[in-house]
Amino acid sequence: MDYEAFVELVTRLWDEIPDEFKVELQGVHVLPQLKEDPSGLPGVVRLGEYTDPGPPSVFDGHVHLGRHIALYYGSFAEIARHDPNFDWEAETWETLLHELRHHVESLAWRDDLIQEDLRQLERLRRR
Repeated sequence: MDYEAFVELVTRLWDEIPDEFKVELQGVHVLPQLKEDPSGLPGVVRLGEYTDPGPPSVFDGHVHLGRHIALYYGSFAEIARHDPNFDWEAETWETLLHELRHHVESLAWRDDLIQEDLRQLERLRRR
């Protein structure tokens, strides 16, 4: 799948998500690059990322930073390159919903999924 087709896929899937889950979310960005995971584990890439402004700062900068989801086309393409059975739509949907869950939990001041992600990273490190 090329980048333009991936953008179309993400747009189509995003449009299927009810608006009530998108409250305070400024957007979904499809970025062309591969994103290596900051863990430094070889072969581990990030398919997506959720960013939010965090707690209020003394400078009120948080108000203008917004909440965003980024999906990294290059990371998807890298995995697909090594897996002839890679299901672009299923993986994109799973990643989009994962990042959206981060968003919803952030609005509720919860970090359940962050804790799950950390446990998964620890399991990867043990391998």
